[in-house]
Amino acid sequence: MRLCVFCGSNFGARDVYRAAAEGLGALLAERGIELVYGGAHVGLMGALADAVLARGGRVIGVIPEALQAREIAHSGLTDLHVVSSMHERKALMASLSDGFVALPGGIGTLEELFEVWTWSQLGLHDKPCALLDVDGFYGGLAAFLDHVVEQGFLRPQQRRALIVESDAHRLLARAKLTAEPELVEA
Repeated sequence: MRLCVFCGSNFGARDVYRAAAEGLGALLAERGIELVYGGAHVGLMGALADAVLARGGRVIGVIPEALQAREIAHSGLTDLHVVSSMHERKALMASLSDGFVALPGGIGTLEELFEVWTWSQLGLHDKPCALLDVDGFYGGLAAFLDHVVEQGFLRPQQRRALIVESDAHRLLARAKLTAEPELVEA
């Protein structure tokens, strides 16, 4: 199982974002879920990859040639794909992954998540898409998306298809990206 994680190439203004990236990385390694991500060694991207690698997990990076030097490609990954364009990057990351999660990040993070979520709406894949709402980071976005539904521009079922969770364990369970047995009520 592989999870594609979109996140910032910066650490953000608060330490909680880095801690969440490291926590998610540790959880992925613990669960035997391989990480697919943008291939950089900087910011939350690097913290996430380093946390997976430090616990013996597998990490696949995908980085465009033009960003390889700018984003400082991670040299210690299990596998690093250097591609020719951002379009090729996103397509390869999607094809390698069983689901998608966004940690805090900027417009690139949002663009990547919104694209794969749109692909889901169009029926191009049926992989889970999710936001890890670290300390309320995505609360305003989630409220706005509810507003988009209220205004008739997004179907309720498509809004529900975007999982929003503040806890990584619950997020993986809801996305069915966990090897742990599901709890069955008697």
